[in-house]
Amino acid sequence: MSTPVAPTAFLPVLEQIAADIAATPGRGRPADYIPALAAVDPRRFGMAVAELDGTVYGVGDWRTPFSTQSITKAFTLALALSLEGEALWEHVGREPSGNPFNSLVQLEYENGIPRNPFINAGALVVTDRLHSLTGDAAGTLRAFLRAESGNPALDFDRQVASSEAAHGDRNAALAYFMASYRNIANPVPDLLDQYFRQCSLEASCADLALAASFLARHGIRADGSSLLTRSQAKQVNAVMLTCGTYDAAGDFAYRVGLPGKSGVGGGIIAVVPGRCTLCVWSPGLDERGNSVAGVAALDRFTTLTGLSVF
Repeated sequence: MSTPVAPTAFLPVLEQIAADIAATPGRGRPADYIPALAAVDPRRFGMAVAELDGTVYGVGDWRTPFSTQSITKAFTLALALSLEGEALWEHVGREPSGNPFNSLVQLEYENGIPRNPFINAGALVVTDRLHSLTGDAAGTLRAFLRAESGNPALDFDRQVASSEAAHGDRNAALAYFMASYRNIANPVPDLLDQYFRQCSLEASCADLALAASFLARHGIRADGSSLLTRSQAKQVNAVMLTCGTYDAAGDFAYRVGLPGKSGVGGGIIAVVPGRCTLCVWSPGLDERGNSVAGVAALDRFTTLTGLSVF
């Protein structure tokens, strides 16, 4: 059994992981259905670890902004849960889907209630709830990420948002279908604008590792205030573990053993409750939409450090 490392040993671990990844052939392919993402070099790699006190370590392209995409779903879930509480779960479930992230299959026989907050249908519902609660879901998310990361320049990428809108027919279909079941409160065009802006946020590994630290601190923000109760933070981490990497969540839990949330921009955030948070980025994806090198790096991290939830 590995002995858990001291925080000061994180940097050598990251350097070892970066060397291992650099020597590994085959990185997958960037997402090609969003033209703005397709041109990114799949061999880019960055990784960061943030401790509970805000100290952050990194290797490779850890300061390079990238398209966060579905990683933002973890943050909008936390924000909506903080404002609406248990009532949120009347609109979205907490079970793995077993289907692709943009599938319409389950919605009809489950009466317009998405299986979980991290498939696209569920994320649309959460963004809809957050927009109703705040009047600007995407702006609320941006303000939160800026505050938690300490990066006031963190912003949307208009080119990516426009690209997603131009290729967003499936998301529109999901939203209109759920609206027919009265599970969408806002006009669908407004919701889609909010959702595409949300997914277009650019941030670095350092930004996201720091921004996700409230989940390792059991709901406590960087300024010491409480975003979530300890129980709510547990809920978000639990859903990340079981549903955060699309229909590969079981394999991710098996290999990595941490709550995580991936995005088709190639990023993955992961949480070691009570200890630290991580973000890894490499744009090459596997067939399920997860970063090939990112999953391998997190697997290597938990193996080298002995840190996991199991």
